[in-house]
Amino acid sequence: MTIHDRTTTPAPAYPGEATAMITPDTNGTPLIRLSEITKIYRVGTERVHALAGINLDIQANDYVAIMGASGSGKSTLMNILGCLDIATTGTYCLRGADVSRLSQSKLAGIRGRQIGFVFQSFELLPRTTALKNVELPLAYMHVPHRRKRALRALERVGLTDRAHHHPNQLSGGQKQRVAIARALVQEPDIILADEPTGNLDSATGEEIMNIFDSLHADGQTMIIVTHEQNVARRCHRIIRLRDGLIEADERRA
Repeated sequence: MTIHDRTTTPAPAYPGEATAMITPDTNGTPLIRLSEITKIYRVGTERVHALAGINLDIQANDYVAIMGASGSGKSTLMNILGCLDIATTGTYCLRGADVSRLSQSKLAGIRGRQIGFVFQSFELLPRTTALKNVELPLAYMHVPHRRKRALRALERVGLTDRAHHHPNQLSGGQKQRVAIARALVQEPDIILADEPTGNLDSATGEEIMNIFDSLHADGQTMIIVTHEQNVARRCHRIIRLRDGLIEADERRA
């Protein structure tokens, strides 16, 4: 195992100059492997240990919930898994390749092509239609046939009839479905969702989780950061963090 000592700030999720992509591994190794991951932040003269030595394997088509109280490290872990930040020390292997060795531009390429993000606040461009919002990652990566692929992604979340609506014409649940379509449009290895039902009522949250269940059934690897027990219970694996460490890792039937 190689230990790296680095500190950096996150780069944008979809910069246009990024082209890197991790090719599939053929040796049966986990999709994700974290080895002795730490993250230390400096706050004035203080050193805050957000992660204190995480060891974690996630297999392809896993359906994982990450839970923990405020300050447990779950958001930091999500940022590292999503290549939005890098660990202070430790090794992160994606499909057997050590991404902790990559430059920020190459990490951005991985984010653009292999990790789809779904956020609590949707993160849609307000003056842009649902279709154009879904096309956005493809535009940054200069992918052809963007409209066709974006329409197909909207169809997967049942929203083709709202393709030309702007976010202010959509309900909260519809906005989140647009965000899911945007995450799907690059056909990523991983969907990484941060509190995806946090801004939704319980019935709409159930609809969003039904979509996630369907995506998982189709073979998608899903990682959901949540504080909601009813969301975690829909997943097949629940990882609980406390004080920057994994306190429990439960697989469900």
